[in-house]
Amino acid sequence: MNRIDKFSPFSLRLSHREVTFDRPAIMGILNATPDSFYDGGRYNTPDTLLAQAQHLLDTGADILDLGVMSSRPGAAMLSADEEAAKLVPLVTLLRQHLPQAVISVDTCQSLPAARAIEAGADIVNDISGGQIDPDMLPTVASLHVPYILMHMRGTPATMQRPENTHYDDIIDDLSRYFDEKLNTLHRLGAAQTILDPGLGFAKTVEQNHELLHRLPELIERFPAHPILVALSNKSMITKRLTLFADTYGPALPQLPDSELGTLALNTVALIGGASLLRVHTPRPTRLAIQLLTANA
Repeated sequence: MNRIDKFSPFSLRLSHREVTFDRPAIMGILNATPDSFYDGGRYNTPDTLLAQAQHLLDTGADILDLGVMSSRPGAAMLSADEEAAKLVPLVTLLRQHLPQAVISVDTCQSLPAARAIEAGADIVNDISGGQIDPDMLPTVASLHVPYILMHMRGTPATMQRPENTHYDDIIDDLSRYFDEKLNTLHRLGAAQTILDPGLGFAKTVEQNHELLHRLPELIERFPAHPILVALSNKSMITKRLTLFADTYGPALPQLPDSELGTLALNTVALIGGASLLRVHTPRPTRLAIQLLTANA
């Protein structure tokens, strides 16, 4: 019995090909940043970056999501030129050595996005939904590539302020936000939009969990758009696990508590109908997908 019956197969229309998924897709996070909360500075040479990219693919990632600027709470932004100078050579490197890989670039600025696509990237993943750079939505529309539209208020430096984490009803408020952005993208002629509710961005821990458990409501409102869930190792997991650590003892030797929590909540997202999951370690999520789609 398929236990993820809310999932709908979808295709990504890339510049030179189309990729179809008959089960949820996994985005492997490839951080080339010195200050990422999870693995900052670990993949700062061509060899280490390529090795990690290959490892992500080998362990179940369908898409590589490359970023050179941290979006953790309070993070400072690079200028567009600085970000492009860091991002483009890495896209070129990945495309040269992994020609069949689907590459997403995690950027909220139009200049790095455009130059990365020119260098061979396939998807633009924008945590700001075009709010940080007003040229982003026209740019991705002109590029005719899939665009990941995330919900966020403020910037990474201001998103957790009380005025940015107040919602009358979180599903209604996110739906209005997405409706407005999708109308703009449609008017501009954008090719394809994936929606990301932005867990961890301008939301409290409690709001993140409410949003995750109400994910089917959001999916029902936007049936034409794949939904991406990105909760891997975020504070909605680690802050709650801290409360349980003394009661339940240490993590399994091979897997830290945050990864176990990520797997548990990704399973909730899968059952809720998520189309894509963005993760640091693909293998546990790939196994969860296999188990949930296996015949009983």
